[in-house]
Amino acid sequence: MTAIRGAAAAVTGAASGIGRALALELAARGCDLALADRDEAGLQAVAAEIAKAHSRKVTIHRVDVSEPSQIEAFAQAATSSHPGLNIVVNNAGVALLGQFNEIDQAQMDWLMNINFWGVVHATRAFLPHLSRQGEAHIVNLSSIFGIVAPPGQTAYAAAKFAVRGFSESLRHELQMAGSPVRLSVVHPGGVATNIARNSRSGTGITDNAHRAQSIERFDAFARTRPAAAALRIIQGIEKNAPRILIGKDARFMDLLQRLRPGTYWSVLVRRFEMAAKAGK
Repeated sequence: MTAIRGAAAAVTGAASGIGRALALELAARGCDLALADRDEAGLQAVAAEIAKAHSRKVTIHRVDVSEPSQIEAFAQAATSSHPGLNIVVNNAGVALLGQFNEIDQAQMDWLMNINFWGVVHATRAFLPHLSRQGEAHIVNLSSIFGIVAPPGQTAYAAAKFAVRGFSESLRHELQMAGSPVRLSVVHPGGVATNIARNSRSGTGITDNAHRAQSIERFDAFARTRPAAAALRIIQGIEKNAPRILIGKDARFMDLLQRLRPGTYWSVLVRRFEMAAKAGK
């Protein structure tokens, strides 16, 4: 296990959503923090909230995880400020609405650079330092869409499936090498964050009502609070859980995909339609 009290953690995407909730809960449990996000004002707000309640060392770092040079600079600054840093949470992510023929290649590259390559570059940047610690942990955020792949999510699902594959393979390499670094991959279901509201729309989408409908649908099924997701992730770190499923919806879809790997979507469509009718 990796103990939280007395540890130091780097968290990307820490200004809002799951990242913010993780920062608050980690600090409450006695962990120092290096917080990264593009939203510097959001980071300052999180750091101020932590300072009011906890005597923890918190550094903030403006980082665009789509830029490898910024990730490298973040890793150097974070480990310099927190020499004992032994937890890295690759949480930063974005969403893109639209069918495959509605999104262009530049948009797909934008999402992949953040959701997948950001995870890879951060893991590479921090891993040498983590390997020198007595115990260490990497947490990579995938999604339930790294297990099932709904229509309208070709870019997002591609990135999250890639995070899952990368993380599982690296975990096996670390185990075989006898490394002190543990690795968990996280698959949240619907978590009530602003990721859908802050998403980009495909260049081929001209119907604003379609975007609004997609956001409403996400909000209706996003039942898990960020604080609950953060607690589940922390429990996974402490237990060295290789896979962390968040929410009843994620556990259901994971099981369904195992039982019906080629035909799960038809079952999910019926379930979503029933839930929508019940909510009216």
